[in-house]
Amino acid sequence: MQTFRAGDLAVYPAHGVGLIEAVESKSLGGTCEDCYVMRILENNLTILIPTRNADNIGLRSIIGPEEVNSILAILEDKATPAVSQTWNRRYRGYMDKIKTGSVYEVAEVFRELTLIKGDRELSFGERKVLDVASSLLIKELSVAQKAEERVVAEQIEGIFG
Repeated sequence: MQTFRAGDLAVYPAHGVGLIEAVESKSLGGTCEDCYVMRILENNLTILIPTRNADNIGLRSIIGPEEVNSILAILEDKATPAVSQTWNRRYRGYMDKIKTGSVYEVAEVFRELTLIKGDRELSFGERKVLDVASSLLIKELSVAQKAEERVVAEQIEGIFG
């Protein structure tokens, strides 16, 4: 079980990078629980996460700088995705991947939707998923590389031309 302290950055699946602002005891359902108080950096949303559920939820540390190249390699794989499923089935699959909290899965979703977008117009749902994947990916890579989000966005745009 991974533990976090106040001041640590972590990733909450589907919400992205957040700051653990405190570890507090809270009364939840009549039981006293230790909880992480986490503020999502993207939108200042505050989330209470019982420490005993953090692993089940998928709360994890930010990737290290040594993992950035693996993420970039996923983005650089230009194998054209097979688009045989209906858009709503693909949408559910993409959302399932995003909800895992894995930056690798998010990178795959981003890559696939960006490549599809090069061939045809995305549906409204696909555009929303692409926006979410882009935001999650850029935020985590910028923190991992200690770089501005603008620089990371340009780095990713360079991969897709």
